Amino acid sequence: MTLSLGGTRVLVAGGRATGAAVVDLMLEVGAIPEVMDQTFADPAAGAAFRERGIALHAPADLLDADGISRVPSGIELIVVSPGFRPDTPLLVAAAAAGVPVWGDVELAWRADRAGLFGPPRTWLVITGTNGKTTTTGMVESIVNAAGRAGLACGNIGLTVVDALRAEPRAEVLCVELSSFQLHWAPSVRPDAGVVLNVAADHLDWHGSFEAYAAAKARALRGPIAIVGADDVGAAALGVGSDSRRVEFTLGEPAAGALGVSEGMLVDLAFGDGRTVLLPQDQVRPAGPSGVADALAAAALTRAVGIDADAVARGLRAYRPAAHRGEVVAQIDGVDFVDDSKATNPHAAAAAIAARDRVVLIAGGLLKGAPVDELVEAARTRLAGVVAIGADRQIILDAIARHAPQVPAVTVFTGDDGSVMTQRTGEQAHAVDPDGSADAVMRQSVAEAWRVAQADAGGVDAVLLAPAAASLDMFAGYTQRGDSFAAASAALADSIANR
Repeated sequence: MTLSLGGTRVLVAGGRATGAAVVDLMLEVGAIPEVMDQTFADPAAGAAFRERGIALHAPADLLDADGISRVPSGIELIVVSPGFRPDTPLLVAAAAAGVPVWGDVELAWRADRAGLFGPPRTWLVITGTNGKTTTTGMVESIVNAAGRAGLACGNIGLTVVDALRAEPRAEVLCVELSSFQLHWAPSVRPDAGVVLNVAADHLDWHGSFEAYAAAKARALRGPIAIVGADDVGAAALGVGSDSRRVEFTLGEPAAGALGVSEGMLVDLAFGDGRTVLLPQDQVRPAGPSGVADALAAAALTRAVGIDADAVARGLRAYRPAAHRGEVVAQIDGVDFVDDSKATNPHAAAAAIAARDRVVLIAGGLLKGAPVDELVEAARTRLAGVVAIGADRQIILDAIARHAPQVPAVTVFTGDDGSVMTQRTGEQAHAVDPDGSADAVMRQSVAEAWRVAQADAGGVDAVLLAPAAASLDMFAGYTQRGDSFAAASAALADSIANR
């Protein structure tokens, strides 16, 4: 594959970290980048680009006399940041004008295949509705345990463009990709790719579940295509015509698959016969989703020749990042668990399944994803639910339909700016004049603990697994998790000091 962009005028859509990385690469290969970002409506924005002599555009600058978006004259390629939807007016105009649109991952793939940064790397691609980041971290840990230089990138850490340019050089790119990134990366053919699971998410962006699943399936077009056999959505995906399909399961694996046998992770797909990897109780995070992620990571790395001992060492060494099932406090034997990274119903379901009985704090921006299946599947494990955020009523309605016996509380900021609480069968009432997001979280944790104390079934966790994005209340899932951790620790301290 060649990449000849010298003298090409390229419009980079998005001026943040991804856009900046793309501009650097464009300048390196002799292209002429211009940058569009909505912040450039402010004349003071974009100074770092302007100082380098790069032309800047706000979206309003690209409207014709009739107010219709247009591609600037002379632009031969558009490179988009992942968040740009296909129905963005600029991209619709590009399609009509025959101007190609690439994502930054597509650009990185072409640059790597063309040898712009030395011999092409080994690409291991990880995607799925839930578990991407954990699996990617496990893959990086295994690769490094094997003595091969690995680097996590993509939807985690560095952009793939920056990973190609990073020193010391990474031999193996452990590439976490979102459905957005895969949509804009039509040429990528990884050495091995995995789809962990597929459940309704980002339907507002893709327009349908079918389009979302098709984007995920782009990870399965390389020589080794790995799918989660226990997940209906992943198992239904097709793989590339020249791809070898490999499955992983939490059950006993068939020939050509990976799975769990007598408490051990085993590989029947790579190597000779049956290879024991390590005991499942040595995997972190514990629980079914952590073990599934470990099997996926093992399959990816075994696919590129990494031996079983290195897989075991890498998995033992791996520790989950914050906000992914982290116990942040404990009161009277009840764990307070921060799984703020569970930003869709599928991820929340996995977090609940790792526990016997929980009080769940959930809510935020559901992004069009339904929660009925989550509530119905989890109802026997739910001691109660505290609903927060913009889409809290959708969660309460699902509980009323599928689990009416589960106590439900909603905590929100009222019109007067105070924190309000409403319990099942009661009127809403103000509990705190401070209506901030942190105050809502403090009250949510207090309500969850009240429900846990009243439950006769033996609650083992108060679980923040929101099933939704956080941007209605917080700057991101990290801030939401930090808020939960602070509220939980404060509650634990107040009880200990009584």
